[in-house]
Amino acid sequence: MTSVLDAAPLTNSLTAGKLPRRSSLWILLGSWAVSAAIFAMLYLSGSVDGFNIVGTVVFGTVLYCVAIYVLSRLVEGSRKAKDRLMTALVTAAFIIALLPLISIIYTTVVNGLPAFLTPTFFTESQRNVVGAGGGVLHAIVGTLMVTGMATLISVPIGLLASIYLVEYGRGRLAKAITFFVDVMTGIPSIVAGLFAFALFALLFDDPGIRFGFGGSIALSVLMIPVVVRSSEEMLKLVPNELREAAFALGVPKWLTILKVVLPTSIAGIVTGVMLSIARVIGETAPLLIIAGFTSSMNYDLFGERMMTLPVFVYTQYANQGADSQAYIDRAWAGALTLIVIVMLLNGLARLIAHWFSPKLGR
Repeated sequence: MTSVLDAAPLTNSLTAGKLPRRSSLWILLGSWAVSAAIFAMLYLSGSVDGFNIVGTVVFGTVLYCVAIYVLSRLVEGSRKAKDRLMTALVTAAFIIALLPLISIIYTTVVNGLPAFLTPTFFTESQRNVVGAGGGVLHAIVGTLMVTGMATLISVPIGLLASIYLVEYGRGRLAKAITFFVDVMTGIPSIVAGLFAFALFALLFDDPGIRFGFGGSIALSVLMIPVVVRSSEEMLKLVPNELREAAFALGVPKWLTILKVVLPTSIAGIVTGVMLSIARVIGETAPLLIIAGFTSSMNYDLFGERMMTLPVFVYTQYANQGADSQAYIDRAWAGALTLIVIVMLLNGLARLIAHWFSPKLGR
């Protein structure tokens, strides 16, 4: 009679018939590698004009969905295979949603990096430059000044409006503010530029007025509704128990908002402000109308025309000289500079949100 100790060890049913850990990640990376190899061979054979990174990612993702389903069905059974297939399809949808961003960044980096790395690109303007050479310093300064002034105008107005709507607003006035904020959210950017141009043309009786502060006003029209909406949602997320606890201690309402509500929601508010800046920093039409363009440095928001990065990219591409490739290279490099500035602003926003968010540790 065979003893229990002599019997073959039982297989752990919890781990039997399962793919290894992180198998999905490795299958995805392997699928992308196979897809990249296929597209590389097509490029080297002359079948296609260039290496298609978007096609590589799409084909590799589809290959991943098929591979994970087949392998899971062979090893884990049909039920687990269906679960993995659904997970793979959700992952594929996420990757496909990122493809436009990946394509834009890849194309901008490839085309703009040569001029971006030119030593004079960040130290000179385009004054008296006809062909190759020059830089984008005047456009960077203009973008930072115009957008910075628009932020100084928009954030206090938008934040105070959101505080009123959440903490004080009741009745018809609050409904009217909410309605007009919703309407302003969908305003085309060129309408904001025309508004700023008409406003200052009437105030100064100058139909040809162009200056940086007008661009800030136009951008603030686009920023304010975004700040109001994002800040309002963040303030609504603050638990009412925190407000009631402060009121129970005898803290007045304005001090409760200042010391309890705002510090609790500061991380989300900063993120909303950064989103509003990213929303307007790339606008071209309103700045082209009211701020104009120039090839010289201008540090005065209230005097003369001021160049910004979006307008710089537009003018370099639209008004090409004899050496057209130099203008196109500068346009791509300007676009790359704008992307880098937006990325730096988002990184700074995350740091600020981390520093000022409430600390939950003991």
